[in-house]
Amino acid sequence: MTPALIFVPLLVQVLLTIGLYIVLARRKDAALAAGEVNEARRGIYDDAWPLPVVLVNNCIRNQFELPVLFYVLVLALWSVGAAGFLAVTLASLFALSRLIHARVQTGSNYVPTRKKVFMFGVAMVIGLAILLAIALIAAVF
Repeated sequence: MTPALIFVPLLVQVLLTIGLYIVLARRKDAALAAGEVNEARRGIYDDAWPLPVVLVNNCIRNQFELPVLFYVLVLALWSVGAAGFLAVTLASLFALSRLIHARVQTGSNYVPTRKKVFMFGVAMVIGLAILLAIALIAAVF
């Protein structure tokens, strides 16, 4: 297996974020066309927009929280030559969890499900961090 495969889940995460921006633009256009936006507040306040817009906007914000650690870990694992099967598997599971999390958050927004999926992603990031720590320790000793 080539270490470069670690970049496939990273690309999935990037494409998810870009896709959410496209969904946000469409939902904003639809809300504006339907007259559902408080024009006086829309430039500053989230509550100026209807719920479907707010859900996607919040989901986009989430893509710049935990996934930032994911990006750093993927790049670090690859750079130290530790992007093996387990790292690729954990990274892939993380990306899958983010796809599911985004689907829940922009759809039903059912928090108990969202929390479980989020915590699974956190566990994958912790796993990646442990793999990096092991690789760094192995490099020193």
